Amino acid sequence: MDNAFTEAEWQSADGLTLYFRDYAGGARGATRPPVLCLHGLTRNSRDFDALAQHIAAQGWRVIVPDMRGRGNSDYAEDSATYSVPTYIADIEALLAQEGIARFVSIGTSMGGLMTMLMAAGDARRIAGTVLNDIGPVVEAAGLAHIRGYIGQSRSFPTWMHAARTLEEAHGAAHPRFDTQDWIAMAKRSMVLCSNGRIAFDYDMHIAEPFLAADENAVPPDLWPAFDALADKPLLLVRGAVSALLSEATFAEMQRRAPNADAVTVADTGHAPTLDEPEVRSAIDSLLASIA
Repeated sequence: MDNAFTEAEWQSADGLTLYFRDYAGGARGATRPPVLCLHGLTRNSRDFDALAQHIAAQGWRVIVPDMRGRGNSDYAEDSATYSVPTYIADIEALLAQEGIARFVSIGTSMGGLMTMLMAAGDARRIAGTVLNDIGPVVEAAGLAHIRGYIGQSRSFPTWMHAARTLEEAHGAAHPRFDTQDWIAMAKRSMVLCSNGRIAFDYDMHIAEPFLAADENAVPPDLWPAFDALADKPLLLVRGAVSALLSEATFAEMQRRAPNADAVTVADTGHAPTLDEPEVRSAIDSLLASIA
């Protein structure tokens, strides 16, 4: 196990054992709120490892869960529970277990949708937010791209084969990635199975509600939820060629939250890794503004 974090579990209301990484950073029990990192639809806690270590080194506690059906968390028997409201209920159980009443949220894609909806429920407990390449309007072209790859149960003989498959699917979103970057992405999003093959590290059944256009997957009007965050420390991040978050929506988010910081990552689509220097600097500034 990586010494940068401890591994822990919590229970969902329907009996799943769910996993999270806890980068305490010497800050467990400190007065500053912990930072909660929420990953995207097909991703897991490994996406945030470099960022979490960076933040923890500054004395923050960082909590990074694997949502149900991903990574080290249990898979659900009922695929209908792979929905944003259920993910939020799972996170509420985690917050209750850890006694967390106030937190900073860093949400990528689906994690950002979760953050906005949690703010709609009670924004007072959210001390600050980073929304990574997601907004109240999700573009149809981006959703169509996700439908093109989600839930395909493929496996690969080597990490190089896995990396090449990712490059074929996402090369337009990351034109500056080299071979090592694609291998690193493969190792974040895939796992070596007991049969020696490499496969995506999520339950293929998470695709079922998404492909069925479950209304819970993307709520129809998230602007009120976004507005609940507008007067708080807020960082908006967009990939310059994102197919999921349009320039127009990004501009409207900035209009509605005039005090928010905004970073556009050049030559990047969905989604920035949050390891880009300009994004790291903006996250550091956001955290410095939070007591």
